Amino acid sequence: MNNLYGTLNELLVKLFNDILQIEEHSLKDDRFQDLSITEIHVIEAIGIGQERNMSSVARDLDITIGTLTIAINNLLRKQYVNRTRSDEDRRIVLISLTEKGESAYRQHSQFHDEMIKTTISKLSEDEMKVLISALENINSYFKEKYKLKRKYK
Repeated sequence: MNNLYGTLNELLVKLFNDILQIEEHSLKDDRFQDLSITEIHVIEAIGIGQERNMSSVARDLDITIGTLTIAINNLLRKQYVNRTRSDEDRRIVLISLTEKGESAYRQHSQFHDEMIKTTISKLSEDEMKVLISALENINSYFKEKYKLKRKYK
């Protein structure tokens, strides 16, 4: 049993690290080499074809408005996002993707699509259900641990 635990630990650690490295590498073509993985996740949270307010994007990413503001300032400078004030309430800051930002979003989305298709390509429906259940358990564990830590900060 210890051998199974060690193998699972090694696989999970390697998988988490590899996904982050591969995800970041997939952005490094000529057009998007100036983006960090954090910035692409901000772009992903903003989404295509909509204006979103800063607080909702920060909430979705589970970061502060201040942290998001820094990322948005960088993305503005790199011309991936637009920032405007709401006509109805000037206190509300709205953000949306530029054409360049939408291209980065699409490329990142394609990376995720390919990852999922490859992952499930050789699995039966029963195996997919087991995989989904196992990943939900892992996700629940990390969410629970993360929330416990945040309560004490």
